[in-house]
Amino acid sequence: MVLDIIILLNGIFLVILILLQQRGGSLGTFFGFSGSLNFTQRRGLEKYFYHITWFLAILFLGLSYLRIVIF
Repeated sequence: MVLDIIILLNGIFLVILILLQQRGGSLGTFFGFSGSLNFTQRRGLEKYFYHITWFLAILFLGLSYLRIVIF
């Protein structure tokens, strides 16, 4: 039961972080500001979101596997 809730919350946070990231733009394009098509390195908050997204994705897979094995 607790594992199911953790997987659900992890999935919600993962979807939110993926939606906040847009290819070819900064976080400002999410809120309607136009961005250029320059592809540059991730910096600041975008880099943090990128790493947290990977962490949550791997955690989601691990918890889902654990859920299948245990139950």
